[in-house]
Amino acid sequence: MRDFTVEIYTRLLDALIEAGYTFNTFKEYVENGGFKDPKAIILRHDVDDRKLNSLQFAQIQASKGVKGTYYFRMVPESYDETVVNQVFGLGHEIGYHYEDMDFARGDKEEALKYFEKHLAQLREVVAIDTICMHGSPRSEYDNKDVWQWYDYKKYNIIGEPYFDMDFEKVFYITDTGRMWDGFKVSVRDKVTTNRKWPVYHSTTDLIEAIENGSFPDQVMMNFHPQRWMNGFPKWLREWVVQSLKNQVKAQIVKRNAQLK
Repeated sequence: MRDFTVEIYTRLLDALIEAGYTFNTFKEYVENGGFKDPKAIILRHDVDDRKLNSLQFAQIQASKGVKGTYYFRMVPESYDETVVNQVFGLGHEIGYHYEDMDFARGDKEEALKYFEKHLAQLREVVAIDTICMHGSPRSEYDNKDVWQWYDYKKYNIIGEPYFDMDFEKVFYITDTGRMWDGFKVSVRDKVTTNRKWPVYHSTTDLIEAIENGSFPDQVMMNFHPQRWMNGFPKWLREWVVQSLKNQVKAQIVKRNAQLK
């Protein structure tokens, strides 16, 4: 079976449900001071592109009684009031996928102005309680850096995953690079932890681990829904484009390592 199709995504979701995971939003995780249940997961979605793919994910989840968290960028390929409202109406959390240091080209004061403007714009549509940085891998700016000078909690934001989640206790896994071990070529979508977590490559690997009980009990799983599709021509194009992007990102990671 081809990976990164809606079909195999649905199989992954069914495996998690069958294994007894409870599904939380990131907002619930922060408000509860962690997971209430010993076996729990957050389905996080970075809506970077192809917003209708994210809507499809949200609809599939809702049909199975599952909720997740969706972070929308404030760019046309992501932000759409109708889509935001539809995802929210299905019972999911909406957050701001900020990239304001990138917009401001590293100017912290301008970045904060962008952040305030975009947050207010989103809040005119739905409630926003959490935010999450957009990695902007080809940019020289790290969007998280704006919080070296400012405090997002002053804006009634209760959490940001890269600052407010205990990754010693919670297993973080992301489909960055269109693979589940893409941390090797990830510029910023990775976390620091002293714990030795398992490594998986394909979605089939994840499903097998969930079904045999070896998958971690507390998880944040990050999806980029624009990478998941059934139609072969679009699927093949995404595979080719992402493979080329991974080569570029690998060079960026190598360069950054040399500069340290």
